[in-house]
Amino acid sequence: MNEKLTKSLDKAAMAVGFVLFFGVMISTELRTGLGVATGHLLGWLPEILPFHVVLFILAAVTGLYASLIQKYTMDWEYLRNSQEKMKTLQRNMKEAQLSGDQSRIQAMQNEQMKAVADQGKMMQMQFKPMLYIGIVSIPLFMWAYSFISANPNMMMTFPFWGTHPINATVLGPILYWFYWYFICSLPVSQIIRKALDIGSMS
Repeated sequence: MNEKLTKSLDKAAMAVGFVLFFGVMISTELRTGLGVATGHLLGWLPEILPFHVVLFILAAVTGLYASLIQKYTMDWEYLRNSQEKMKTLQRNMKEAQLSGDQSRIQAMQNEQMKAVADQGKMMQMQFKPMLYIGIVSIPLFMWAYSFISANPNMMMTFPFWGTHPINATVLGPILYWFYWYFICSLPVSQIIRKALDIGSMS
């Protein structure tokens, strides 16, 4: 019974993540709705904290959540073994090509064909956590986007770039607020992953 319930919840969570992940790409109504709904939960934060601190908190929350999801949904031992197997295969192929041993080259090519299936499994394994992560990160991101869109005159002092409107562009389509969110999330995520020993391939 518990196993069936777990599988049902797993499928439901993946379905929600799938709808959010792809829905926000094509539906303005969904993006707006997510922003408004999440605002009912988080709308008080900018009233008590500077918005760059709010973005830092969101980056920390999503970094922790994403790290925990990856830790418990991905088979890191399998990923490590697959990576080591691929390195060995590439090294053996190079040696076979340098030696001109056609039979060995053919054998390595056959091994490469088998490795393609492993690569597909790895991609599937990495895609599943993305759907889980989207359940939390996408609504938070949509709220930040909608709040900033409603307050386009907010100013912020950014590292290396001085003071700018938070909704202005850094380069091309990249907005200053997204740049700040990104540089906050990187060190936070790395610290969390290091503390939880996530993703080490050594």
